[in-house]
Amino acid sequence: MAFFGVGATGTDSPIAAGSVKGPHPSSPIPVQGRPIGDGVRTTLGETGFRIFPLILGAAEFGWNVDLESSHEILDTYAALGGNVVHTADSFSGGRSEHILGQWLHSRGLRDDIVLAARVGGHPDNPGLGSTNLVRAVEASLTRLRTDRIDVLFLDAATDAVTPLEDTLATAEWLVESGKVRALGATGYTPAQLVEARILASAGFPRITVLDVPFNILRRQDFDADLRLVAGAQGMAVAASHALEHGFLSGRHRTRTRTMLSVRGAQLAANLNRRGNRTLRALDAVGTELGVPDAAIAVAWLLAQRLVTAPIVNAFASTQVEELVQGVGVRLSRAQLADIARASE
Repeated sequence: MAFFGVGATGTDSPIAAGSVKGPHPSSPIPVQGRPIGDGVRTTLGETGFRIFPLILGAAEFGWNVDLESSHEILDTYAALGGNVVHTADSFSGGRSEHILGQWLHSRGLRDDIVLAARVGGHPDNPGLGSTNLVRAVEASLTRLRTDRIDVLFLDAATDAVTPLEDTLATAEWLVESGKVRALGATGYTPAQLVEARILASAGFPRITVLDVPFNILRRQDFDADLRLVAGAQGMAVAASHALEHGFLSGRHRTRTRTMLSVRGAQLAANLNRRGNRTLRALDAVGTELGVPDAAIAVAWLLAQRLVTAPIVNAFASTQVEELVQGVGVRLSRAQLADIARASE
């Protein structure tokens, strides 16, 4: 395992276990100086962006988290070295974007933050048709108080009608006009992603980032075909639902009540048993390494081939401090094997 350390020169670097360690990401943040994880960056596929390998999700902003608490979460994330935030026009009916836009403006951090936004789900401009896509982006830019979206995620689940070629033609105009810098996708099938790459060879903009639900307990959405296409195309994979709606943080030790109403009692009981086995494995590894379950869940994702960074929503600044610890954890093969066996 390795944690972030701050050397005498103020630069950040991973340091091996057993050596003298600098301040941990969850340590009190100094008033002056660079963020602890400021030097920890990874390449976001072919976008040209260098990001902190933990993407802060803003899905709860304006819904379960008020403006003041949202800004506190964002402040903590930025202070710990985070530099990429993911939102959507559908989150809280656009309130998430409003809150994030206010924070970016008040802190003067727009140029320091990689802003990722998903569109297609707002009721005023639904889907990915030409007119609605342009209007959705313009509305998001207004709410976010910015002139550009760094990574625009196209949500295929919102539109099963518009041809992909038409969507990419509109996206091309958005890129050329400077309103969007790179394209991401969510909900697209492997066949659609192959079609998108063929269109890119004809001059359309390339989809370079893939948002896919993926965690220790939820692997079916990132199946073999999708992995094959993402790997062959060199796409950066942003794993959403990284904590399975908070379950993998260890705070909720049963899933039965929720799952009973969704998939039936037998499947629910099986998932509950598998989930609790997985939590016990996370507990054991977390105790061994001295970090919380949520950090182990993040570290597990970062150990998976093709995953660039998980997208994790936070309810409080203390949760951000827990999650960031996962970036500094390196799981051994034995630990990964123990977690894998428990989650089967």
